[in-house]
Amino acid sequence: MPAIHNMPGHLIRRLNQIAVAIFTERLAERGLELTPVQYAVLSTLGESEGLGQAALAGAVAYDKVTIGGVLDRMESKGLVTRRVSPRDRRARELSLTEQGAALLAEAKPVVAALQSDILAGLDTAEQATFLSLLQKATEAGNALSRAPLKL
Repeated sequence: MPAIHNMPGHLIRRLNQIAVAIFTERLAERGLELTPVQYAVLSTLGESEGLGQAALAGAVAYDKVTIGGVLDRMESKGLVTRRVSPRDRRARELSLTEQGAALLAEAKPVVAALQSDILAGLDTAEQATFLSLLQKATEAGNALSRAPLKL
């Protein structure tokens, strides 16, 4: 076995590929067209209406420029709206449309159900341990990311 197959970076990338494949397949089975980052946007705005683009980028750990393109596509699909902030005319506040909220409501149980399938090779206790360690490692390296999580 090549040495790379025992390196955390390679294994994390592979697990991400698996997670995205499962996510895409399960949502497609329900006729839902949504990427993982679009789901993160819908979910975040569903809990925090009125965020600005920079705050949203921080909340989903995505860089500000790239999230702008994601929002452009989501806005053109009628899932989100941007309106001028009453506090700062230069800023835009983001919110879900009715269509975006409906899509989130339909996708949320599907996404919740597929989470254990991402770690299907682990039993329940191992999944909990893995998630705890993954969260600890992610938090420890957050500042090193080009798009750190900002809550």
